[in-house]
Amino acid sequence: MTDVDVDPLADARETAPRELSRGYTWAECPRWHDGALWFSDMYAHRLVRLDAAGEAETVLDLSGRTSVNGAEVIPGGFGWLPDGRLIVTSMHERLVLAFDGEQVTVHADLRELATGPINDMVVDADGRAYVTQLGFELFAGEEPRDSALLVVEPDGTARALTELGGFGGANGIAVSSDGTRVVTAEAFANRITVLDRDVDGRLSNRRVFATTSSLPDGICLDEQGGVWTGMPSVAAVARVLEGGAVSDVVRFDPQVALPPACVLGGEDRRTLYICAGLDVLDWEESRRRRRGSVWAADVAVGGGANRP
Repeated sequence: MTDVDVDPLADARETAPRELSRGYTWAECPRWHDGALWFSDMYAHRLVRLDAAGEAETVLDLSGRTSVNGAEVIPGGFGWLPDGRLIVTSMHERLVLAFDGEQVTVHADLRELATGPINDMVVDADGRAYVTQLGFELFAGEEPRDSALLVVEPDGTARALTELGGFGGANGIAVSSDGTRVVTAEAFANRITVLDRDVDGRLSNRRVFATTSSLPDGICLDEQGGVWTGMPSVAAVARVLEGGAVSDVVRFDPQVALPPACVLGGEDRRTLYICAGLDVLDWEESRRRRRGSVWAADVAVGGGANRP
């Protein structure tokens, strides 16, 4: 066996997933909230809530929204403000939208700050949102380039965190349960990065948490400091430890599911919910074939109060 034949996940404990639901476009950005799984059905322009029986309910439909810049309205990462409003990234409008249950408004306009489509987002306990961005027009075939993390304060004011340097396609992002760390996956750099966070939400001391064997996508944290990350290019979700060791893996048939993102949920947050799809770059094909799916796997370490 040559080096290229070595499976970097071979030594990890393997858990089989079970399918919960399918019929979506590209399922992404799962969240556990109020006792249920929520996720973005991206190319259907909606956020979905999945109940315990696996029945899907559309909780926010953006298909009728008039875009501010002519770009298609694609919902990405989302979370909740302390007052209960849901906020969500409109990736290609480069806006953070707010939804109070009845009306959609603009919470933050990031068009002057973002150098490409915005992406995932995590909301801290104070209502501050940390937003990742692709940094370039991936869907138009541009070459990758680094870009800054963005922060939206609770009042909607925003700035680019240029003092932290550029990130290689920052994607999934999370806040530790004690609020002292922010972790993000740099998809185009094959690494997971950690930053310190102070009581006022300022980030510093950027450093590598782990390098990964393939592109890391959406992430969530567990109570022991592990980072679960989607790895769609190898059809797996892996639990990565600081330093780079992989302790656990959930594998998929690549003809059935390519998993970009996951979240810990359930009654004790020991269920790993996994979003997957097959057609991420071709939006029309994704809408036509509806091969997006949602899966679950039981894991040993819960999510605690980590966000998301």
